[in-house]
Amino acid sequence: MRRRFLPFCAGALLAVAGIPASRGAPPPAPAAVLPAPAAPADPATDEAYKQTLLFNRVVELIRQDYVDDAKVGYKALFTAALKGMLSSLDPHSQFLDEDAFSEMQRDTKGEFTGLGIVVGLNKDSALTVISALEGTPGYRAGILPGDRILKINDAATEKMTYATAVKALRGKRGEKIRLTLYRPAAKDAPKGAPAPTSPAAPSAPGAAPDNPDIFELELVREVIHVDTVREVKVLPPELAGDDKIGYLRLEQFGENTVAEFDKALDQLQKDDIKALVVDLRNDPGGLLDAAVDVAGTFLPPGTVVVSTQGRSADSRREYHSRRTKQPVAYPVAVLVNGYSASGSEIVAGALQDLKRAVIVGETTFGKGSVQSVINLGDGVGLRLTTAKYYTPSGRVIHEKGVEPDILAPVPASEERDMIRLRSPALLSPEEKLRLKDFHDTQLERGIAVLRGILLRGERAPAAAPAPTSP
Repeated sequence: MRRRFLPFCAGALLAVAGIPASRGAPPPAPAAVLPAPAAPADPATDEAYKQTLLFNRVVELIRQDYVDDAKVGYKALFTAALKGMLSSLDPHSQFLDEDAFSEMQRDTKGEFTGLGIVVGLNKDSALTVISALEGTPGYRAGILPGDRILKINDAATEKMTYATAVKALRGKRGEKIRLTLYRPAAKDAPKGAPAPTSPAAPSAPGAAPDNPDIFELELVREVIHVDTVREVKVLPPELAGDDKIGYLRLEQFGENTVAEFDKALDQLQKDDIKALVVDLRNDPGGLLDAAVDVAGTFLPPGTVVVSTQGRSADSRREYHSRRTKQPVAYPVAVLVNGYSASGSEIVAGALQDLKRAVIVGETTFGKGSVQSVINLGDGVGLRLTTAKYYTPSGRVIHEKGVEPDILAPVPASEERDMIRLRSPALLSPEEKLRLKDFHDTQLERGIAVLRGILLRGERAPAAAPAPTSP
């Protein structure tokens, strides 16, 4: 830190030429000496210096007087201070100590071990499940989007930072972990819609007898392998009538998503589909490049899909579609809900802005910030939110979400039934009987939109003009 020093001005004794001073006579008055002008005050620098002195004073008081001298090493105190400072900014900024930084580097190399659940903080700052990835320990145990994690083993999550909670959920393959969860009987109403009503949540394994909405699960961590594109099919006539409408669902955006997506589209086009439903419900996001390329499937090359803006010039970027294939031209409906986050919001927002798809469902989660990872050396690092995502028309995604073109709210019970039906082998005989005549309301609304477009002979434009990015 730079410190400012004011010049020290000493007075000078000047003799008057030709007039010696007499003994006993008062000396002549020295010439007036004006102090040098002070440097202009810098309030920010002065405040930084003042607060640094305060911080150092507190550290030394702790080291001198705190009762437990084992806790007052400089490294422990400064690490705790850095973690607190970063966590006070937002849930996604984090100081990465040696363990956290090493774990983050393993993750970026594709080594994933855990429960297969994606978590975030809801508007009440409660640790909430956004998605339980299909085929993972969390999914097989019956964890559902919207479940709130109250405890991890015996530690309450109420006062945990987001980073601490994520670290506690992770661990080595084969390790056991116990979660205490709360499953609300209903969910918040989407913006602009009345709150839906739903029956009480179904009883869950390990439910507390005094409160069936709170339950415990014991899980074993595994290495997670997830297929990102699922349920590729032509919708049956009882749903789509005589119109050949394709359907596919994206579980998340990963390294293999684009290849899987292209393969799925090739399969559906061989079946001569006339329209497509892309299901992004409960998709927590993932890799930015994968999301941009999926959106680019439906857009001309060079179209702005998403942009980022932050305080520094380096944070301002545009991401363009870069596909070499002819863009898909048939009508598209995209299904979203309150657990569609990050990459899925980028796709939905871009296709909506560019009039390339009709968005059906509920307002999305609102996770649209960019985290930069900075290596600080000595095995530690920093994850810092440096920008926010913007749709092609300049709408901010973070904490706003993407509002659908056609609002189709459903009760929490219907969302849960939809997820459970994806794995019939996990259903009890009673559940199979109850869900025999299940209707996916949001899917049916999407199909109705596409059938209307086909009936009128409309076709989505193959080349929509890209709005100027902010």
